[in-house]
Amino acid sequence: MNQPHKSSPSIWVDADACPITIKEMLLRAAKRTGIQVTFVANQTISVPPYPNVRSVRVSSGFDVADNWIVEQAIKGDLVITQDIPLADEIISKGAIAIGPRGEIHTKENIKARLTMRNFMETMRSSGVHSGGPSPLNQQDKQAFANQLDRWLVKAL
Repeated sequence: MNQPHKSSPSIWVDADACPITIKEMLLRAAKRTGIQVTFVANQTISVPPYPNVRSVRVSSGFDVADNWIVEQAIKGDLVITQDIPLADEIISKGAIAIGPRGEIHTKENIKARLTMRNFMETMRSSGVHSGGPSPLNQQDKQAFANQLDRWLVKAL
């Protein structure tokens, strides 16, 4: 699916694991600014009937949603994801990736984050349990809101 030419950047959300509070912030930003926000998941994601917000359901399978986002996103777009390999692909296209805890992924830091992710995956597959990420706290939510606002100011 090719994306039609557009004049302003869009926000793409890797929605399968997107925390509800982050989704709510993105919906408020969409309503306030009119920016196009697309939630992509392999399940149905309900969204309000705003003209600039949509939900795309892709088939289930490993990285199907990620691959769809990579195909659609263009330079200057924003992708919300905690998936480090997806962030890496997005950055190589000239788009921006922000995690739900407000961490901005850049050319300068993504390779180190990929290395750490791969190391942790190796540890888990060898039987070491790290417990997974902690729930979002107020500081994480504020960091995300700040990064989103910075991007919106530049994009609009």
